[in-house]
Order: sequence, then structure tokens, then C-alpha cells
Amino acid sequence: MFTGLIREIATVKSFVGSTLTLRAKHKAHIGDSIAINGACLTVIKVTHEGFAVELSPESQKLLAIENYKNEVHIEPAMMMGERFEGHVVQGHIDTIGTIKQIKNNGNSYDIFIEVDKKFIPYIVPKGSITIDGVSLTINDVAYNSFRLTIIPHTMKETLFKNYTNGSRVNVETDMFARYVAHIISHQNTNASTANLSWEEVDSISAIY
Repeated sequence: MFTGLIREIATVKSFVGSTLTLRAKHKAHIGDSIAINGACLTVIKVTHEGFAVELSPESQKLLAIENYKNEVHIEPAMMMGERFEGHVVQGHIDTIGTIKQIKNNGNSYDIFIEVDKKFIPYIVPKGSITIDGVSLTINDVAYNSFRLTIIPHTMKETLFKNYTNGSRVNVETDMFARYVAHIISHQNTNASTANLSWEEVDSISAIY
């Protein structure tokens, strides 16, 4: 389990076959779960300057694998008793999104990301979402896209500073929104749940 707060930007030393080797300050141990650009991966080797994780062919097929070079976001799995500041993140990537527009507002940036429309039911206005491992709040949701607003600090301290129009990113939708959407989809014959508003969905997810 993760929080979506990036603890370090690690440097990619090599990516050969299924093994991604990173240079990082974090002291990992064999078997640790670490989110790399939001994807939960297992440490298979520890070196004096970092660690290596394994990405199966299935993972490589499902992730925005072109971003696993140069630098990557890392977040170790949270420990019991740690301060919880982001939101509940599983490290399970749902889909790949494409950045369609980055708008500089002076004191913030609006990021517009397009996804397959089948994932839109899990993306709730004012809810949470994880982009390449970064916990963010959704502002608006459209037919097949959504808008995020990022403060200059986040833009500077994460890999968002490198993204441009057309960049692909790993997207993990909110776990509780997925649960609520799943419940609703299996109760669609019930008039009381068939036409819930976004506000009602958000209220239900808040219960959890």
C-alpha cells in the first residue's frame, strides 16, 4: 500500500530484459515493494548505490514503459504508524493516459489527460487519482478526459516538469471509486442506485 507521495526521484542505470536497475538514496531490501512511476514492483537485487526491480512482460505491456528511463518516481510501501498524507494507493495501474494540454496559469498548471472512456466512471470530480505515482485531486471530468491542477512546487519537484503534450502516463484511479462503481454497476436495476450523481458517489466513497 502507498500514499502517492513521491519520496525520491531515482536515476535509471539500466533496463535490460525484465530488470530495471536504479541509483537511489533509499536503502531497499530484497523483497520490498516499491512503487516505480506508480507501479508496485518487487526488489530483486540490492547494490551499494541502489537496487533493481523486475518488470514482467505483462507489466511492460501495460505500463507507459517509455518513461522508465533517465529518471523515475519512487515510493517505498508505507509502514504501519507512518503519517498518512496522500490517499490510499495500491500501485496497480488501471490504464495509460495521454496528456493533451498543459496550461500555465501563472501560479498553477492545468493538466488535461485523456483516457479510455470506460475508466471515466472511476474518476470522480474532487476525488483522488494517481499519475505516475503522484497523488492528485481531480478538478473536472469530461467524456474521455479529466483536468488536474498542479502547484508550481509539484511541477518542479516531480517528473511533471518533463511532460509535454502527447506524453503518456500511468494512471491509477481511486480504489474506493472503483468499489463504488462496481457496486452500482451490479445494482443497475435498482432505481435508487441507477442514477446516482457524482456528489452521491463521492459521499459513498467517503464512508470507506
